[in-house]
Amino acid sequence: MSKQIRFNAFDMNCVAHQSPGLWRCPGDQSWRYKDIEYWQDIARIAERGLFDAVFIADVLGTYDVFDGNDLAAIRQGAQVPVNDPVELAAVGAAVTEHVGFGITAGTAFEHPVPFARRLSTLDHLTKGRVGWNVVTGYLPSAERNLGQHDLVEHDARYDHADEYLEVIYKLLEGSWEDDAVVRDAESGVFTIPEKVHHIGHHGTFFDVPGIHLSEPSPQRTPVVFQAGASPRGVRFAAENAEAIFIGGPTKEVARSTVQRIRKALVDAGRGPYDAKIYLLSTIITDETAAGARAKHADLLSYASVEGTEVFFSGWLGVDLAGYDLDAPLGDVQSNAIQSALAAFQGDNERGETWTVRDIVRLGGIGGLGQVFVGSPSEIADTLQDIVEETEVDGFNLAYATTPGTFEDVVDLVVPELQRRGVYPQEYAPGTLRHKLLGAGDRLPANHRGAQYRVGGPLSTIDDVTGTGRPGPASGPGRATA
Repeated sequence: MSKQIRFNAFDMNCVAHQSPGLWRCPGDQSWRYKDIEYWQDIARIAERGLFDAVFIADVLGTYDVFDGNDLAAIRQGAQVPVNDPVELAAVGAAVTEHVGFGITAGTAFEHPVPFARRLSTLDHLTKGRVGWNVVTGYLPSAERNLGQHDLVEHDARYDHADEYLEVIYKLLEGSWEDDAVVRDAESGVFTIPEKVHHIGHHGTFFDVPGIHLSEPSPQRTPVVFQAGASPRGVRFAAENAEAIFIGGPTKEVARSTVQRIRKALVDAGRGPYDAKIYLLSTIITDETAAGARAKHADLLSYASVEGTEVFFSGWLGVDLAGYDLDAPLGDVQSNAIQSALAAFQGDNERGETWTVRDIVRLGGIGGLGQVFVGSPSEIADTLQDIVEETEVDGFNLAYATTPGTFEDVVDLVVPELQRRGVYPQEYAPGTLRHKLLGAGDRLPANHRGAQYRVGGPLSTIDDVTGTGRPGPASGPGRATA
């Protein structure tokens, strides 16, 4: 049987997520991002389409690289205003049974102790359907808002994230034993104290001596999502991620990224397919090819050139306001999303150097991802071809308009893929982790985080007295399976 194709709905708690200007298009409802009912509608649509998850991006700053300020970002509604993503997992889970929810949160923006409690809370409320998209940040404005003078150097952000994940794993995996909560009314004991352990973490960036504040949730550690594709980001993803999101303007770039990730997974002591890889894409479809192309042309008429330059300036770390539209991007250095910059410093589909005009044309709809336009049959052909040639597991679907883009995929493309036997007919039971990987609810034994379980090789617990000692991997160093 052909490989099964997987989908996520890629959204953000804002108006203009990946396609600036399209909020003006009749029928777009992204302006309803403030309403519970909107997010519940998105969750229901995703579940009807058997999507793996609703993946919700986030930023904590404005896109102010373009022209050296955030005026254009504010004017265009380019990911500002933006609300918090975390609450949306519980909101969507309340009206669905199976679809997962991936929430984005940065390791630089909240101490791991309260964030670990937030993760456990969401995992309890969703009955094990939550994932955490780990980001290190790429917007200088976010760092300044939190008191930093500028964005920390790219690789150093991952060093900090390494220890952040170590603390999270110690709290979620190594503090509470599975049978700590007994709720014994006769003895008056709710939790056995000897089965709840202080983690005793003393590292380079964090000192966390105490216990996790929440009892174990269905997954303990939610599914770890990650989107780094730079060399340092790939290493981090290989050690931690169970679902990895990649971009790429061409099939060749995507194939190269997948190959690097599969190798890095093996180097980290895991299997090459221990993480699902999703390619960022936008699908424009209609019942006929002509209808799809007419729809695409209409959508393009609403795309904002200025908004696209705002986004790409932030993503690439290059002020595109200083470039002529027909100038090649050139050899510049970036402290932002390095993999994105590298993708646009090679040759485009014409075998020529990417120009700013190429980038604006490509990114007006769908941002850093590819856009596929066609009838359901044509789209299915394209997706199957990409999966075969790149070895991605599925597609992280951005929208042109919402919920219309998602509804088109669910109503037109999903049935075509199902007819071909390359898309699920029903959900697997269990938690998000089991649905994705089919190996149970908890982290597998070869995952970095599993090593911090009580009794594991990197456990910080000396005995059952609840005390802890610094683990052998304390500090920014990485654990290996």
